[in-house]
Amino acid sequence: MADELVFYTNPMSRGRIVRWMLEEVGQPYRTEVIEYAAMKAPAYLAINPMGKVPALVHGETLVTECAAICAYLADAFPAAGFAPPPGERLRGPYYRWLFFAAGPLEAAASNRALGFVVPKDRERMIGYGTFADVMNTLERAVEDVDYLVGNRFSAADVYVGAHLGFGMQFGTIDKRPAFERYSAKLAARPAAARARAIDDGLAGAGAA
Repeated sequence: MADELVFYTNPMSRGRIVRWMLEEVGQPYRTEVIEYAAMKAPAYLAINPMGKVPALVHGETLVTECAAICAYLADAFPAAGFAPPPGERLRGPYYRWLFFAAGPLEAAASNRALGFVVPKDRERMIGYGTFADVMNTLERAVEDVDYLVGNRFSAADVYVGAHLGFGMQFGTIDKRPAFERYSAKLAARPAAARARAIDDGLAGAGAA
């Protein structure tokens, strides 16, 4: 029997990114909804000591952090075709954009939401440099392509696309035409629509 996939999440969290990836992969999984009040309880801290969702358990393997979970699922189920094979040339840009979103993009958008601006004489001290640098770099990456890596859908598109969608929705990322076009194409995927419907249903039922 294949190892069970158990997904710990909350419908009003970054877990929505992983839900989308799970729906893309198409493997059976079980959802455990964790209320925010229970995230610091000992039972869940035994799974993720950070007291945050999402987390994924696959048999004896535990993975946290959205980008890591997306990358893990792509590798654990290679038949789905959501990652270039190890050693292939496109593996480099695949890693690049996954970690660009997990590092510079996440940090720059979060700091903008908090009203924090890096002082001009401290820009070299912070990984993303400036908010404008991050936005301009990402705009160049998506403006003339449908997908980030070899013009084929991958886990990098799930992760970057989700960040762009959420960021533009909540005003932490600029609504640039290239971002809106790229994000809209990804949001129209059947798996993305299924994932939204599942989490919206859970949120509407009070699972928050």
